[in-house]
Amino acid sequence: MLTVLVDYDSGNLHSAEKAFQRMAAETDAGEIIVTSRPEDVARADRIVLPGDGAFPACRRALGSYGGLFEAIEEAVTHKARPFLGICVGMQMMATWGREYSDIKGFDWVPGEVVRITPADPALKVPHMGWNDLVIDRPHPVLAGVATGDHAYFVHSYQFRVADPAQRLAHCDYAGDITAIIGRDNMVGTQFHPEKSQVTGLRIIANFLQWQP
Repeated sequence: MLTVLVDYDSGNLHSAEKAFQRMAAETDAGEIIVTSRPEDVARADRIVLPGDGAFPACRRALGSYGGLFEAIEEAVTHKARPFLGICVGMQMMATWGREYSDIKGFDWVPGEVVRITPADPALKVPHMGWNDLVIDRPHPVLAGVATGDHAYFVHSYQFRVADPAQRLAHCDYAGDITAIIGRDNMVGTQFHPEKSQVTGLRIIANFLQWQP
């Protein structure tokens, strides 16, 4: 089994690689590699797309690697390989990103990425730090994860899904913020599982064993 972490100069790859390698060893989930080669993505059994920074910059960066996004899309949407998007890697699954300008996303999970606007103006944006997850619906990747478990967030924009059934979890920051999305063979986390200690490692382990 091969899990690929996609490297397009827009992700927190060092800590993510270490977390995935640790859980792969514990669950006998095979090899973890970090790569920007489309041919590696094409042969992967699972694909992870991290992302740090702004939606437009990440989308452009991914598109600048010739054939890389096309290989991801072929593997995920045609071959149904399990996919995990992290932070902006999750946001790019949306139809549109509204950060600075309107940028087309992958349109894998209908919805849009919009600025966080807490009902309490005293709350700062970006939403940064630990927050409790609220589980909206069960999913194999959330096995052993419960409402009240903590995850680590760093973001100023959030994913508003068009179909509430595709929101798996949220958190409260003077208003609901989407924390986890999912459909078919795809899941995404707004928070960083590699920085979310026990909760994040459990999600990574579950993803590495998930058979959609």
